[in-house]
Amino acid sequence: MAYYSYFVAAHIIFIVTWFAALFYIVRLYIYHTEALQRNEPDKSILATQFIIMERRLMAIIGTPSMILVVITGSSLLYLNQQFLQEGWMHMKLFFIVCIIAYHFSCLRIQKRLSKQTSKLSSQQLRLFNELATIFLVAIVFLIELKNTANMLYGLLGLFLLAVIMMIAIKIYKRKREA
Repeated sequence: MAYYSYFVAAHIIFIVTWFAALFYIVRLYIYHTEALQRNEPDKSILATQFIIMERRLMAIIGTPSMILVVITGSSLLYLNQQFLQEGWMHMKLFFIVCIIAYHFSCLRIQKRLSKQTSKLSSQQLRLFNELATIFLVAIVFLIELKNTANMLYGLLGLFLLAVIMMIAIKIYKRKREA
């Protein structure tokens, strides 16, 4: 199975590009939301530019990378079907479904921002932005640890990471408002 390593390499590359897009797109949404609170002509100029950047990022990098992650990941599962009998893989697949739902939520936010109908504040988007990090950490822990006890410790660590990130966001917000 010499070609298996090529699928693994491609899978990792597409994961990196997909997550890069997911991390960056929500930052663009935050800046876009803040731009919509500015006065004209800045508001229109910035909003137009953000719409272009958001569409290109998701159409050229984000969505194609997601599709390629699913294709290469499915190929790896086909080649190693015994993983489908493991509990850690079931949890990993659950988190993958969550990150795919997150991706489509990003596309929905993008559509609403382009129509200026988004009701999310920049603070809410900052919190939303951290979900991708939490999903990534959960998936990596599950891949590396692969057993129930370590998986529970990893999930506890993930929860603690989420709490720390929430506190950091609140501290950052206070500093920005001061």
